[in-house]
Amino acid sequence: MKSGRIIEVNGPLVQARLPGIANGEQLRVGELGLTGEVIGLDGERALIQVYESTEMLRPGEEVVPLGHPLSAELGPGLLGGIFDGVQRPLRAIMESAGEHIPRGLALPALDRKKHWDFIPEASLRAGQEIRGGMVLGRVQETEAVEHRILVPPGIKGELMELAGAGRYTLEQTIARVRTPLKGIQGLSLLQRWPVRQPRPYARRDDGIAPLLTGQRILDTFFPLLKGGKGAIPGPFGAGKTMLQQQIARWTNADIVIYVGCGERGNELVDILESFPELTDPYSGRSLMERTLLVANTSNMPVVAREASIYLGVTLAEYYRDQGHDVVMLADSTSRWAEALREVAGRLGQMPVEEGYPAYLASRLAAFYERAGRVDTLGGDSGSVTLIGAVSPPGGDFSEPVTNHTKDIIQTFWALSKSLADARHYPSVSWTESFSDAVEAAARWWSREISPAWQARRAQALDLLARAEELSRIINLVGVEALSPAQRWSVEAASLVREALLQQSALDEVDSYCSPQKQFALLDLAMSLYQRGGELIDNQVPVSALLQLPALARLRRAKNSYGNEQLDALARLKEDMQDQLDKLARDYREGRS
Repeated sequence: MKSGRIIEVNGPLVQARLPGIANGEQLRVGELGLTGEVIGLDGERALIQVYESTEMLRPGEEVVPLGHPLSAELGPGLLGGIFDGVQRPLRAIMESAGEHIPRGLALPALDRKKHWDFIPEASLRAGQEIRGGMVLGRVQETEAVEHRILVPPGIKGELMELAGAGRYTLEQTIARVRTPLKGIQGLSLLQRWPVRQPRPYARRDDGIAPLLTGQRILDTFFPLLKGGKGAIPGPFGAGKTMLQQQIARWTNADIVIYVGCGERGNELVDILESFPELTDPYSGRSLMERTLLVANTSNMPVVAREASIYLGVTLAEYYRDQGHDVVMLADSTSRWAEALREVAGRLGQMPVEEGYPAYLASRLAAFYERAGRVDTLGGDSGSVTLIGAVSPPGGDFSEPVTNHTKDIIQTFWALSKSLADARHYPSVSWTESFSDAVEAAARWWSREISPAWQARRAQALDLLARAEELSRIINLVGVEALSPAQRWSVEAASLVREALLQQSALDEVDSYCSPQKQFALLDLAMSLYQRGGELIDNQVPVSALLQLPALARLRRAKNSYGNEQLDALARLKEDMQDQLDKLARDYREGRS
């Protein structure tokens, strides 16, 4: 492909004369070799989206096509890495160029000199037919994760040669395949995949197991399935980043991918500094051994935000195809939508809701559709769970990005500024949040934890909703206007909020709550509420119930008992029942 010349520069958009160029092809733009991508064609004119600052770029400078679309490098060495929106390795850039990223710097995403211990698949033999998705061998990428070397999708033919066990660089040939169309092709540990194109799979399946985060408000009240789509909308200061860090640290997924898309630099610095210091609770090793980060701060070129989202989900699909359960956290999709709006404005496209382009909803839907639990081409089962943070201006959930996201996703964890101001964390609103995965999650909870989970959860949410209604009456006419049963509902709801919904990320005992402990606390609170209601019906005053020592112990139980102390929680329940029975006897004998 011949190079071309720049005709016009309009912010991040460049027009160049490039006969025969393909839409979506990646290029090097100008004397600095800036990273760009073709997004439109008009005859011999190509419209190029540049992912770096175009300051001082001039008409007449050369544009060089690279012969492939914007793609991700896939292979061993991704985990533990920190990349920018177009997969440049930030650690390597800092070592070679310092703290600031020079424009046009082109470093490979993965280390070409490092050797990896490759173990070939024992069942493969020369002459055997292979196809995309089959496992050629394995590399122990980190102590926590085994990296399966796959035949790239689209490759099918006769295996001519498979390398033996040994140490290989990413670009060394480990297999040769005779294909019907292209003849003999060499395969290595490294492959590329266009970031905007979803990776293929054999069959999509329904989610069957919840993604466990150790956060009671998420797991118990608004569950998300592995392979599901979730969103965390919330205004500034509501705790989105902290909640995402808790999910990343404690989730029961195999791989965690965190994409910082257009967020403030200081927030991303906190994440980049804190994640390498975190310990994986499942392996006892560094959390970075099963984590990779994509960092694109708000002061980086705006169009690179779009690339960072697609890069993250492509990396997630790659590990999914190896049979892993992957969680991708995108913080935030609002900044991505702002990038779409800016580019659409420069293209002169007709704005619709609040200036966003007409295709905002379809782009959001296409992104979230890449989540799912699938049967892979190689016969394994893997999943990609997408969780997108949304930053609505002023906390307005009716704005376009939040509104369209709500229509697409399955689980909606709405953060409340009023709860955050009251130091109630996680500040997930139980009135605005929802989950469409309750029925599927209930099957897992019933089988693994208790058949009573769904009924207890519904009972607790009903209590919280009733207390919200009663709080309006209290604000108008005071608590004296409530009946004893209504007062007990208000007090029991307050107990649920303190004993279950509040959970400190900094508490050594309660930062993570196992499913068994979650249900034990829920069952304790609902048993107390139910039995207390029966006593009130028998004329026991609310004040007597509130003086029971068991209530104070229940409020402290989440911090007092660890995940292994279920027997102690069972004894607390027995003690609480004894106190309630004694109270019932005392008032029954007093009346007689």
